[in-house]
Amino acid sequence: MHVGQRVWGTNQGLMGRQGTFSDYACIDPTWLYPSPDSASDRELAAISLVGITAHIGLFSRAQLKPNESVFVRGGTGGVGAMVLQMAKAIGASVITTAGSPEKATRCRELGADHVIEYNIDSVGDRLKVLAPNGVDVFWETLRVPDFDLAIAAMAERGRMVVMAGRDARPSFPVGPFYVKGCSLHGFAMFKEPPEQQNTAASDINHWLRTGKLRAQIDRVMPLSQSAEAHRLQEANTVHQQNILSGKIVLEP
Repeated sequence: MHVGQRVWGTNQGLMGRQGTFSDYACIDPTWLYPSPDSASDRELAAISLVGITAHIGLFSRAQLKPNESVFVRGGTGGVGAMVLQMAKAIGASVITTAGSPEKATRCRELGADHVIEYNIDSVGDRLKVLAPNGVDVFWETLRVPDFDLAIAAMAERGRMVVMAGRDARPSFPVGPFYVKGCSLHGFAMFKEPPEQQNTAASDINHWLRTGKLRAQIDRVMPLSQSAEAHRLQEANTVHQQNILSGKIVLEP
């Protein structure tokens, strides 16, 4: 990298690193990656956190391989859309969920093989039909996972990734889990070393250049409205109002 070069990264103001809700930021270059010419700063801002999260979960933890199957909740969500596209980029098949016909159409545009509209159909029942032998990777985005549903939907030696719900204490069906030989993976991406995140960024840049990865931006807001952006995000995630389809991008 050189002075004046466009770069992207995903600093979060944690572990001694400066956050990015600012006009300028001082960031160690080990946490920065060259921006591909094919992607705008808006797109890179929308992809950075969720993209690296999806990559680590799919490839470092769940060890997803071509021709395997993935289920991810919320195929138009921030992380969900990245999981969907990255899985398709390596040749996996993807089942996802959507809360409306419009979002279901968007999931198909991103490459989903099957979309379950959860306001119409039972997710568990549809998974039995769409993946009778179970899915290889089950990516859970709910704050309180339904482990009974997940484990029933997983294949032998299936892998499950959880990414939300710090205060959640759901019941866990130990018996069915270990009899199937399943594994459960949780992680906080901001704790991943720079080498791991750099590997993710390299693949993300490649997929952006080749058109296999597209940012999902719900809206762009000025930095001065960051409090309102937080309110929208809280309503969408904590209160499950399903009002966003993609990321909120703040600009100075």
